[in-house]
Amino acid sequence: MAIGNIQETLLMYTKQKTQLTNKISDISFNLLNASKQVATEQSRYNSLLSSYYYDYYEDDPEQYEVLVEQAENEHELALAAINSWESELELNKNTYESRLNEISTFESSWTKLLQTNVKNDFSYGGISGQ
Repeated sequence: MAIGNIQETLLMYTKQKTQLTNKISDISFNLLNASKQVATEQSRYNSLLSSYYYDYYEDDPEQYEVLVEQAENEHELALAAINSWESELELNKNTYESRLNEISTFESSWTKLLQTNVKNDFSYGGISGQ
């Protein structure tokens, strides 16, 4: 009966590890998306500055300066939002990885206990030494 309970506990740990691994995978995918968003935002910003340069720099320098400043502010705000999201994702990923390591340690302990119980069940009564 004790072996059955240990096996059930091990199955519970396996299920938890699978759930945590899935969460970590989702977070890793979102981190890749965040990196892509940074690159997309940088590309958008560069294109906008280039457009402003060709459209306003020589004809209306004051308007050019205003537009560039506005674009810089929007760019910094967008990057700050993405960085904030990345930081939150990293924090969650670290939390899940810590929990996964903890569960792996528990699982290892319970596996050793199961092996000991199985060994003791087969060696009970001195049969193994004969």
